[in-house]
Amino acid sequence: MTLSTTGRAPRRLSGRSGELAVLEKLLALLAAGHGTTLVLTAPPGLGRSALALHTAEGHRAGPVLRTTAAPAERLLPYSGLHALLCSAPDALPLPVRPAEVLRSGLAPAALLDLLTALGARRPLLVCVDDVHLWDPRSRAALTFAVRRLTARAGVAVLLTATDGRDGAHGRNGAEALSGLPVLRLGPLDAVDADELLTELTPCHIGSAVREELRREAAGNPRLLVSLVQHLTPRQLSGRQPLPHPLPGGEDLLDAYAAPLAALPDDTRALLLLVAAAEEHEPEGAGADAGLLLRAGRLAGIAPGRTAPAESAGVLRGAGSRIRFTHPLTRRAVLRDAPLDRRLAAHRLLAAALEGPDLALPRLVQRACAADGYHPALADALALAAVAPAPHADRAGALARAAALSPDETLRATRFAAAAEHAWLAGEPGQARVLLARVRTVPAPGHAHYVRGLLALRDGPAADAGQALLTAAALLAPHDTVRTVHALLGAAEAAWAAGDARGCLDAMSRVPASPDDPALDRYRAGICALLAGRPEEGDALLRGYVARVMGSGTADPGPGPGHASDPGHDSAPGSRPGPVPGDPAPLLRAGIAALVVGEVDIACRAGARALAAVRAHGPDALLPQALEHLAYGELRAGRHARARVHAHEGLAAADRLGQRNAAAHLHAVLALAASAEGDARTCAAHAQAARAGAGPHGLLHATTLASWAVARAELAVGRSAEAAALLAPLVGPGPRPGHFASRTALVPCFVEAAVLAGRGADARAAVEAFAAWCARTADPHAPAQLARCRALLAPDTEAAARYEEALAHHDRSGGDFERARTQLLYGHWLRRRRRPRAARTPLRDALASFERCGALLWCDRVRGELRAAGEPAPANPAHTTTPAAPLLLLTPQQQRVARCVAEGATNREVARRLSVSTRTVDHHLRNVFAALGVRSRTELARLLAAPGPW
Repeated sequence: MTLSTTGRAPRRLSGRSGELAVLEKLLALLAAGHGTTLVLTAPPGLGRSALALHTAEGHRAGPVLRTTAAPAERLLPYSGLHALLCSAPDALPLPVRPAEVLRSGLAPAALLDLLTALGARRPLLVCVDDVHLWDPRSRAALTFAVRRLTARAGVAVLLTATDGRDGAHGRNGAEALSGLPVLRLGPLDAVDADELLTELTPCHIGSAVREELRREAAGNPRLLVSLVQHLTPRQLSGRQPLPHPLPGGEDLLDAYAAPLAALPDDTRALLLLVAAAEEHEPEGAGADAGLLLRAGRLAGIAPGRTAPAESAGVLRGAGSRIRFTHPLTRRAVLRDAPLDRRLAAHRLLAAALEGPDLALPRLVQRACAADGYHPALADALALAAVAPAPHADRAGALARAAALSPDETLRATRFAAAAEHAWLAGEPGQARVLLARVRTVPAPGHAHYVRGLLALRDGPAADAGQALLTAAALLAPHDTVRTVHALLGAAEAAWAAGDARGCLDAMSRVPASPDDPALDRYRAGICALLAGRPEEGDALLRGYVARVMGSGTADPGPGPGHASDPGHDSAPGSRPGPVPGDPAPLLRAGIAALVVGEVDIACRAGARALAAVRAHGPDALLPQALEHLAYGELRAGRHARARVHAHEGLAAADRLGQRNAAAHLHAVLALAASAEGDARTCAAHAQAARAGAGPHGLLHATTLASWAVARAELAVGRSAEAAALLAPLVGPGPRPGHFASRTALVPCFVEAAVLAGRGADARAAVEAFAAWCARTADPHAPAQLARCRALLAPDTEAAARYEEALAHHDRSGGDFERARTQLLYGHWLRRRRRPRAARTPLRDALASFERCGALLWCDRVRGELRAAGEPAPANPAHTTTPAAPLLLLTPQQQRVARCVAEGATNREVARRLSVSTRTVDHHLRNVFAALGVRSRTELARLLAAPGPW
């Protein structure tokens, strides 16, 4: 194998920020004269030696005694202490010569006195790497001294060792170090592994290659470095196939295999069976103990022979499963076993898998035992890889079938099918690795289909749409099911990108199926809406919702980009028939219900879809099910429920590598925070949504994030800022906002625009909103329309409009929207010098906001109540205490002072607070007099001083 010339040593310790902080604190304490002791433990290759070297090089306040254990000298008494003392710098006086230590030894008490004396002169760092490999006498003397060093001795001791027992030489080491402070290193996570890969080589690393390297390294940085160094630039970029198995890391695997040499022969034979059984299981799942017992009996191994491996810390049992304590130990076992023994182990496991319900795992084990191509076995595997087997098992079986297939075209088709099931199982990385093994040119439509699904959840929306359109064109002649899936996925990609024309084009190409009339109704309804026929579209979508929600089982058709199980049974193009519990139609029903305004039905559809995903899968749909349900609850005004579902969905999206779903869920969380949270939380989620959505062209998520920020600005009274954010999003034509969200943003925009003195800008938006309200079933729409008209109405009509809005709220329910109407009504009454009348709706608004948890809005209501002459008690859990100077001001003067301190002009303050410029001038003069300042600059400096205001 040609070694890569592109690899280089990493410039920094990736993924060790927490450990580095601990070690830096150790050095800081030592520099101040306070000693401490720390033992870094980790399996081989995780970087404990690199951390020890980094710490030794970072000690500048005094001398360093540093050594690395030499395993070849561990039988020589006091060889470890001899090496440690030989590392002393020439300027350090040693009362004991190293040669004398090697000849006659060094008593533990004498070593303690020596370290104490050296630490009294200057802060001393003692660093021993791999102390578990020291000779026993040196290790005993050092640990004796370490336990008796006081913090004032000026000596810090840093030791590294393997964690747990690793055979004969590790057991005594573990016992000798017991009781000392320990910092255990864990494997690198995916993000840190990616950073290390980027650091290792300047050439581009393909996404599938990254996934394979991360999987093979199992978070071990040393192994990751070795794997990269053994690959060529063409292999790293994905232009040339990766070798299987990947070369590199042989010395590291030797370290994991070393403890196994001392185990009995029959135990090591069982270890090979465990490793072979785990080979086709999900990572970390372990092997079935009953299967191992039967296979061991066939091999003539007595029961209970795993006990020595468990005592050595190599295996551990958990219920009915047995697994290796570390995945690299399993790989070391497989690597060290000769080929004939590995194949024999798989044959034993296949023979032990008896019964018709074990046909698939039996065939997988037979495939592992096959040598070379085996068309008949490959066909049998492909036929057996059907439901109810889990998607992960089907992916593994189809991958084995592909590897056994001599025909290149059939091999590519089976790798693509395996990639699809890996994606459905929630393993997008494995799906990319399998797609990289599709070598036919041109690639089959199935491969484009899976690439499109992957990009739809974790890639640019435009790329996903094009891949899915290509897949649909290639699959149309022989695979109707996936053609429909691909076109609906392309429509979803266009929808997410705000491309109404692209969405209409993809939806109009979805073929009508006589077996699936409900899906055709959904397609026709979406197309009618996008083509400007809203009444026709609403009627069709309502019929679709009634069809899906009215039956006991959902319609089996595939969803718009929601990749339910298409049923890969006997052939890639087979028609699976109805799929019980398929969540995709329920997700479509939720979308349709939201489009026509049936918010409560949308929530019920979302809840049923979530239950179906949890019961039947696929795992890949979990973030979307939670996202749809969260958004439905948000539209219903139930922000707390929306927040709970969105947080769960965000965790699922992160686990499954679905960054597009994460961006949408961040936007939902930002909207929830704009009501019940605080401005800082809202801004953080909005920023996360934009950061994820921007590069991938997800206009829908960025629009929702901007709406959330604007609503948070509105909640704290910054109406001009809110209007500026919303104005570009609500107008007709090619605007920055998403076409499907314009009507939902109108009530917020009208409120912000009117309060900011831009009422003329809002009139056209209200007329468009009225047209939508005439046909929607959204229960909040009539009240929101009446509120918008009240904001724009002359004084003679406004009160009646507000009363009309409140009457609609009484019929529709929803504390949040009703409270907003009451707040605006009270504000209008107060501005008309009717403070007594204003207090009633304001009190009701405060109670409603508190009841629905909209704490961000409560402060605004309290300010209005104070301005209306009624002291409103502050919420100690949410509000802050003004600084002492502000206590001298009235509530209105405080608001004026804060606005001016932020840099607003008197005219801008007047628009923000809905008062005249003359009133602002009057309040500002009184603020200057009360606070003793003479300019706006002094006022800003005073309010910017540290304090809880």
